[in-house]
Amino acid sequence: MPTQENKLKGVNLLLGVSGGIAAYKSVDLASKLTAGGASVKTIMTESAREFIRPKSFEVVCRQPVYTSLWTSEQQYTATHIGFIDWADIIVIAPATADIIAKIAAGICDDLLTTTVCACWEKPILLAPAMNDKMWANPVVQRNTETIKKQGIKIAGPAKGRLACGDEGEGRMLEPEQIIEEIVKLIK
Repeated sequence: MPTQENKLKGVNLLLGVSGGIAAYKSVDLASKLTAGGASVKTIMTESAREFIRPKSFEVVCRQPVYTSLWTSEQQYTATHIGFIDWADIIVIAPATADIIAKIAAGICDDLLTTTVCACWEKPILLAPAMNDKMWANPVVQRNTETIKKQGIKIAGPAKGRLACGDEGEGRMLEPEQIIEEIVKLIK
C-alpha cells in the first residue's frame, strides 16, 4: 500500500501562510511535505512575516518565498500568473479569520488572496487557526460556509490549548493531520 510520502511525490503544492501564531507549525508542515516528495512554494502575507521569517520556509523547501504582489513585471508573471499552471493544490495554514473573510468576499489585496482568486479551479484546503471566540463568531462561520460552497475544503480547527491560554476550538490541526487531508484531495 502506498505511503503518504509516495502520494506526495511529484505534487506541486502552494503553501499560503497568513498571520497567526500557528505560522510556526507551517514550517514543520512545509518540511514534512518536502520530505514526502512534494515541491512546495510558499506565499506569506505581511502579517505572517510578523510571526515567522521567510528564511525558515526557504531553508526547508529549498525554494524562494513570495511575499508581495508588487514586484517587477517579470516576477509578477512568474509568480501570480505562474502559480495557476504550476500548483496542483493550494493549502493555507494557518487560515486566519481575516484570510477566510477576504476569500469569501473575493477581496484580492495581496499576493495570497489574488493567487487564490486566480487558481479557483485547483483544489484548495484551509486549516483555520484563531481564538475560539473568533471561530464561533457568526460572521466567521458564515464566511466559512461561503467558501465551502465554492468548493474550498476546511481542515479543522481542533480543540485544545490556544495561544491566549484558553481552551477551546480554534487550534490549527497538526501537520500530520493536514497532510492526511491533502492526500485525500490529490488522490
